[in-house]
Amino acid sequence: MGFLDFLRGPNMDSGLTQYRQTPGALLLDVRTPEEYAEGHIPGAQNLPLQTLQDIAAVAPAKDTPLFVYCHSGARSGQATGLLQRMGYTHVTNIGGIMHYHGKVER
Repeated sequence: MGFLDFLRGPNMDSGLTQYRQTPGALLLDVRTPEEYAEGHIPGAQNLPLQTLQDIAAVAPAKDTPLFVYCHSGARSGQATGLLQRMGYTHVTNIGGIMHYHGKVER
């Protein structure tokens, strides 16, 4: 690990691998509905950052593993903190879709 590695932020590829290997995990896209419609990672559920208080409709159990992404990783970082303050115990910020090179759904 290099001195400046912390500047890179979360690793989308390893985050998605971890998501796929975690039973019962949910993949949350916290971008706007318009951004989500433009293309999202297959299997992701859209829960915009500004509506995060509605998380119980998607994940009623506080121990549900949540993997969160946005465009660049900034909003998903905010969402991760909010979810943890709401009592969710397994929350992972996997970064931004701008670093994703796989298939997207529209």
